[in-house]
Amino acid sequence: MATYVSGRPRPSQATGFALHADPGTAHRDLRYRELPPPTGEAPFHLDLETVLPAATIEGIKRAGKLTFHVNGDMGGIRDSVPQTLVAKGMESDFAPNPAPGANPSFLYVLGDCVYFNGEVKEYYAQFYQPYEFYPAPIFAVPGNHDGENLPDEDTLQGFMRNFCAAKPVVMPEAGDSGRTAMVQPNVYWVLDTPFASFLGLYSNVPEGGAIRQDQQDWLVGQLKELTTERPVLLCLHHPVYSADDHHSGSTHMKEILDEAFSKAKRTPELILAGHVHNYQRLTRPLPAGKQLPYLVAGAGGYHNLHHVKKVDGESMVPPVVFDATDGDAVTLERYCDDHHGFLRLEVDQELIVGRYYSVPRPQDSYSKPSKLQDYFEFDWRNRKYRPNTLG
Repeated sequence: MATYVSGRPRPSQATGFALHADPGTAHRDLRYRELPPPTGEAPFHLDLETVLPAATIEGIKRAGKLTFHVNGDMGGIRDSVPQTLVAKGMESDFAPNPAPGANPSFLYVLGDCVYFNGEVKEYYAQFYQPYEFYPAPIFAVPGNHDGENLPDEDTLQGFMRNFCAAKPVVMPEAGDSGRTAMVQPNVYWVLDTPFASFLGLYSNVPEGGAIRQDQQDWLVGQLKELTTERPVLLCLHHPVYSADDHHSGSTHMKEILDEAFSKAKRTPELILAGHVHNYQRLTRPLPAGKQLPYLVAGAGGYHNLHHVKKVDGESMVPPVVFDATDGDAVTLERYCDDHHGFLRLEVDQELIVGRYYSVPRPQDSYSKPSKLQDYFEFDWRNRKYRPNTLG
């Protein structure tokens, strides 16, 4: 059991879990960084139909579902092998002769694309080269490392150049990869697709995240305005909940998001985050027996994985329930903390279907296939898991 507390983070008596734990960052400049001017017009929407070919969009609609990858914390600095293995794993998830809409339509990155400070000079080695053969567009929200402050460089410039470009041009840092820059309109933005709305936030640099009033107001406005005929998938870098022993979750982000949900009178159907270098699926109960999944997908390639906290020296066996002081009883349903991997999601008119795959470790045979570590079906209209997918 673990107790989540507000204010100054402290571990519970039982297990030592904490939210917003400080991993020893005194030597880094973790001040809030002011946001750059947007490259698009408010309210900062990008339609998938303007990125993918018309035939691909028609295939998605005929299939009646949207399939895509999600990952985070992908930059392969110091050791590029884990990132390369994850990239190859995602590439192998594309069938050679798929039915329309069956293959993933894009990859959505949950921040920390380039370590350690999002420098432009690192984009080829940590982004363009590893995903040279990934056969779909790549979208992202920035993580703390994508904009962490350096004395003589605007480090968020790299993200803006390569994800928020005015036009889909090949940047010099793309080298010989041929991949064009993405044309997202802002560091916080909405991706409109036929079957889901992706609401992306920039949770900034400070440990535990930081979202100021203008972005909070935008979040409330979008939750009110986005159609209820498609699920809202909220994407950010700093997780609200995490059972790991390095970062843990963030009470600050929990308070900001809960306040926005309350003001908008609407809660997203799924919340996705990175920052913690592993995979976790956690479930928060909502009134009337409904559920809200929180997924952590941060094992995308950075070499150092974060382990889930042990209880009395033993690894946890899910499901594990965390008691929260505000009445939450968050359940850790599944996790994978000893391999890198990637998340594949499918969304249709009724379900969000999730599959998390681990990839071989650097010391394993590279010919080993990806391994399914988690599978779930979430009825997003009724906000409940299908009963046979929890086990």
